[in-house]
Amino acid sequence: MAFQFLTNVDLEKAQKEYRDVLLQNGMRPGTEKIPAAESCGRITAGAVYAHICAPHYHASAMDGIAVWARDTFGATETTPAHLKKGQFTVVDTGDPIPEGCDAVIMVEDVVQEEDGVCLYASAAPWQHIRQIGEDICAGEMILQSYQRITPSAIGAMLAGGVLEVEVLKKPVVGIIPTGDEIVPPTADPEPGDIVEFNGSIFSAMLRENGALPVLYPIVRDDFEEIKAAVQKALNECDMIILNAGSSAGREDYSSEVIHCLGKVLYHGIAIKPGKPAILGYQGAKPVLGVPGYPVSGIIVIEQLLKPLLELWNHLPGTEEEAAEAVLSRAVVSGLKYEEFVRVRLGYVENRLFASPLGRGSGVISSFMKADGMLRIPRDTEGYEAGMKVTVRLLRPREELKNTLLAIGSHDPLLDELGDLLHKENPKLFMGSAHVGSMGGIMAARRKENHIAGIHLLNEADGTYNEAFLEKYFPNGGVRLVECVGRTQGIITASGNPLGIRSIQDLKRPGLRYVNRQKGSGTRILLDYLCKKEGIATDDIYGYEREEFTHTSVAAQIASGSADAGLGIYSAAKLYDLEFIPICMEQYDLLIPDYAWETLMVKQLLQTMKSKAFREKLIQMGGYEIGTPGCVRRRF
Repeated sequence: MAFQFLTNVDLEKAQKEYRDVLLQNGMRPGTEKIPAAESCGRITAGAVYAHICAPHYHASAMDGIAVWARDTFGATETTPAHLKKGQFTVVDTGDPIPEGCDAVIMVEDVVQEEDGVCLYASAAPWQHIRQIGEDICAGEMILQSYQRITPSAIGAMLAGGVLEVEVLKKPVVGIIPTGDEIVPPTADPEPGDIVEFNGSIFSAMLRENGALPVLYPIVRDDFEEIKAAVQKALNECDMIILNAGSSAGREDYSSEVIHCLGKVLYHGIAIKPGKPAILGYQGAKPVLGVPGYPVSGIIVIEQLLKPLLELWNHLPGTEEEAAEAVLSRAVVSGLKYEEFVRVRLGYVENRLFASPLGRGSGVISSFMKADGMLRIPRDTEGYEAGMKVTVRLLRPREELKNTLLAIGSHDPLLDELGDLLHKENPKLFMGSAHVGSMGGIMAARRKENHIAGIHLLNEADGTYNEAFLEKYFPNGGVRLVECVGRTQGIITASGNPLGIRSIQDLKRPGLRYVNRQKGSGTRILLDYLCKKEGIATDDIYGYEREEFTHTSVAAQIASGSADAGLGIYSAAKLYDLEFIPICMEQYDLLIPDYAWETLMVKQLLQTMKSKAFREKLIQMGGYEIGTPGCVRRRF
């Protein structure tokens, strides 16, 4: 073989062009279905949705007695309530709530009497009860596409009734060691023997990065033998590492073999060590020629093969670290224990914000969603909002910087939008917190979010959102971006067994209502409709019973614990419930000027205008689609 000079191409240029040519040739993973319980570390092939609610029954959250809350109304220290046997049921934590009961009273608050119990305080409906769907609601997205499955995610899937999950197939990477002087690992090598341990190093690196290594037998420095070994590996693997023989020496056949079986993009990269690397390929399969020196080989694999594995899995690498963050909400802790609080993290204007997630021992979904861990020492009562705290990152800092914080009103389309955003650019993510339209406006005023879903009705003229932005942003600094029109209505059980037809029906005796939280646009809409119809909200049983999402409202109705709730059509459709349309409202996005030029927002606006997003909205149902992603008004 004639001596030939090597190229000396820039590493970044080589990485990009290698990636591009392989993608153009069709490099992509296959998929397979595996048991969810065995899926840890794997990458989802598509979005994963819950099949059932978790918990799937109404469970007692305390040891005590289950009662019908109405039976306790009026109980005080001076006028206690006396319940006879038959009016209550003794329950332990985790027990199903008996029929005819809608509250649990802690055993510490129960005074035993000869023929019953005595209560010195009334019970609120649904107190101390873990309601159906408290953790996960059937139909909700548990995992996004191309997301690594964690142990807590396995728990969330199993809790949500997902027993099988479709994942990306791990890339099979063949490792071919070559050289006349190379011998298998041995405790007693002869002089001149070089122990082949690169294959074991590379195999461990591949496993660490989500690949399945196949270590082939050592091949002598013979062109035809190396060619046959590479061809065999091409038939059996997705990627090939050809170890040694990548220099321009007398018996360095790697480049010639790769060129014979496929193509060589570059032979020689401007890195040291690792210069003689060969970027070869056959169709969509990379064939990487790696130098024989171990350190060179490790660097080449890290810089040139690892990016391909990340591309295959649609995920960047992970690295744990700690960071200082601003706490967005106060966290209260007891003095007796050291506490670990799961937090959602995100950067806004180069400041890292930490938002505490649900801390209940039964809320496994909060662990799955956590971006970091806040450690509260013993003898500390907690931290106030606005304080700087140290958090341990559970996601790489770069991911957090590329996370779009959506804090505002809930709509399932935000989950779908976040999924599409991540599909289009695997480096971008969306983290959402459902705090209602007013909560989103306040977060923008404090510069704690990038976007906020809002749908606030101006009672004076029937318009949406603009009057509120004029009020809360008198000096401007925000844009109102069109999203969708959506149908709000009364959600009730399938077949509408109670014959509900209007808002007036919500005050019927015996009807159980489930409401949205204070500050949400849906709660404000209900209050407006009640005022318009002359209905006192005190007359609606369950008015104070609050849920934070439309799907949670639908889940309670589907479970039979509530008869009606105001919500959007897509949530009713998800649970096959009856829907009585009330009005079409405008659901828009508030985007502050400080977030407008960020990559995440720019990509989001493109995604909102995409055909895929429009098709998803049509599939979900109940939306009026105009020109999503267009600025309605700048303030």
